[in-house]
Amino acid sequence: MRFTVKSAGFGLAALACGLVAGLAGARADTTLVMSSWLPPKHPLVENAMKPWADEVEKATEGRVKVRVLAKPLGAPPAHYDMARDGVADITYGLHSFTQDDRFLRSRIGQFSFLGNDAVTVSKAYWKVYAGTLDAAAEHEGVKLLSVFAHGPGMIHNNQRKIEKPEDFAGLKLRTPGGYIADLMQDLGVVTQFMGPGEVYEKLSRGVIDGVTFPMEALKAFRLADHLSYTLKVPGGIYNTSWFLVMNQAKWDEISDADKAAIEKLSGAAFAEKAGAVWDAADAGGIALVAETKIEVHEANDAVLAAIREHAAKHEAAWAEAVKAQGFDGAAALAELRAETGISF
Repeated sequence: MRFTVKSAGFGLAALACGLVAGLAGARADTTLVMSSWLPPKHPLVENAMKPWADEVEKATEGRVKVRVLAKPLGAPPAHYDMARDGVADITYGLHSFTQDDRFLRSRIGQFSFLGNDAVTVSKAYWKVYAGTLDAAAEHEGVKLLSVFAHGPGMIHNNQRKIEKPEDFAGLKLRTPGGYIADLMQDLGVVTQFMGPGEVYEKLSRGVIDGVTFPMEALKAFRLADHLSYTLKVPGGIYNTSWFLVMNQAKWDEISDADKAAIEKLSGAAFAEKAGAVWDAADAGGIALVAETKIEVHEANDAVLAAIREHAAKHEAAWAEAVKAQGFDGAAALAELRAETGISF
């Protein structure tokens, strides 16, 4: 066969086009790095974050992959800014870890008496915060994928059973910051902020007397041997508002079809998934505590009255603050509690 210059040129051109097309196809695939600060075996990581990552890859037919790191790229309080600044592509965390008012409206997910299970609260929280209170506008520089909550927050300590409001005074408790820190200080507690990973050491050494946590944490962070009393109230003494976010520039690189696929797995769907994980983990914590010396007791009327009094003040102050932003906080909180079936 004669191989002419003309045919050779055509062949080289076709080869070049094929290479360009191949490179373009390769560029269409995206691997996103998620910085994860909870222990790799924590239920939220194993049963929510990693399955969500697998679902994203499947839904996008492999065009978008999410790699969940075994070790975080920074401290827990830094994770929102890490996503905003591109240090990590995807992060999760607590709004209360950020020590400023940029997430003022998210505080609705931290108050007392919100709900008795994480699925119900998480779904209601996403509906109200993402809808009524325009959560996306508070998350500048990132794509807000979802928000969610854990199970009812409780107070665990190794000093005394809390039978009257004065029993709070002087207890040294770890809190996650935000509303619950303010509430505990109102009741006379000496609060300390630290990441969950630091709690075991501080508790076992007597630096703190106890913690504010849902039941799952007693198992997840191996705290049961160092606690004696657990105080619970209907709807939780507090809750925590969690975010799942992606760097905005990374989000903008993804095709519209793949964005739609990811959004279908995020938002309310992820809130429900995360809530179910928390509820299952709480059940594990309850089962563990039942085999220990820890005495679990319901708040009596006097203790409940004290919590309600201080909680009402914080809710009113918050509602006034978000009113200045153009939102009806009292109506939003009433809407959330209507969704969860809790009366304040």
